[in-house]
Amino acid sequence: MNPKAVLACAETRSEWIRTSLRDLVRQESPSEDPAAVNAAVTMVEAHARRLGGRIRRHRQKQFGDVLELRFGPTRSTQKPVLLLGHLDTVWPAGTLKTMHWREADGRFYGPGVLDMKAGVIMALAAIDILRELKLSRPIILLLNSDEEVGSDVSRPITEKLARECSAVFVLEPAQGLAYKTARKGVGQYNVQVTGVAAHSGVDFERGHSAILELAKLVQTISGFTDLSIGRTVNCGVISGGTRSNVIAQTAAVEVDVRIAKASDAARVEKLFRSLKPSDPHCKLQITGGLNRPPMERKPGTVALFKQARKLAAELGFDLPEASTGGGSDGNFTAALGIPTLDGMGAVGEGAHAAHEHIVTEHLVPRTALLAAMLASAE
Repeated sequence: MNPKAVLACAETRSEWIRTSLRDLVRQESPSEDPAAVNAAVTMVEAHARRLGGRIRRHRQKQFGDVLELRFGPTRSTQKPVLLLGHLDTVWPAGTLKTMHWREADGRFYGPGVLDMKAGVIMALAAIDILRELKLSRPIILLLNSDEEVGSDVSRPITEKLARECSAVFVLEPAQGLAYKTARKGVGQYNVQVTGVAAHSGVDFERGHSAILELAKLVQTISGFTDLSIGRTVNCGVISGGTRSNVIAQTAAVEVDVRIAKASDAARVEKLFRSLKPSDPHCKLQITGGLNRPPMERKPGTVALFKQARKLAAELGFDLPEASTGGGSDGNFTAALGIPTLDGMGAVGEGAHAAHEHIVTEHLVPRTALLAAMLASAE
């Protein structure tokens, strides 16, 4: 496999990448709108059919369909590589009216362009490059429909397919210019307090405030943070009470938890389940838990990154390495022990923000790198 030949093929696809990405961004696909996500699925399916892909739609009701595409020989001594991405976005329908697709100053703007429709188009272009150069190998491209809302539907499919594969390349955006070799695990807990309501002027002493109890608990919960081991605990949303002259009967807090090591999960669970009210008249209900295991920096992933950095140098650019506190579907595959390299999509800024964009100068070389990684994977 000649990296320069791969780069030359990528350069000839520059316009196709631009127009295909524009069309996919203009097809809005919020997670909560199955019909809209399915319209995006159908667009990608058409591209895959042109590339000779074998198509399977895992039909869903609550969310859009999960799209499984297979390329390369049906029988091979090689295990497939799994290209992992998603077609749902955080942006509600109608966002395009105020955040429309535009091209300016070497950037493409639009809802979902960075997270992660550019990665989807890059994957299709990379597969096409391998086809042209006759570097056929088994590849599975899996595009999920509920990643932005927790991957409850798609996770079993992701894990099943990952077990067939030698490696997983995640098409999420780069971290700056870097590929990601580690991600924190993600959890969410909800702590609800039930107290005793009373009139705050007439029957103050008969009341037992859920808000007061929750305020004490928030202090305790925030103390679960331990930066020395990469654990952060954030009380992000608080609710409670009805009126200022009523001692609150209920109050609740939503808590975000991030952990760097899988071994910390049991400790976090124990900390939350051991919470007790200081007021015996108040009761606690604790729900939730860890929903994405951490993607730890393991030898298999490190080997993938070293190969990527070598190929990037041959293609003419440096490739840094990074870790992140955010989660992706790559967390699931890494936890299975499958070597997983993340951040292999576009370079840009503003994921989930109004200035979301990609930097166009990186599209072609990083598509070439993705193709070279596919060709060189064992």
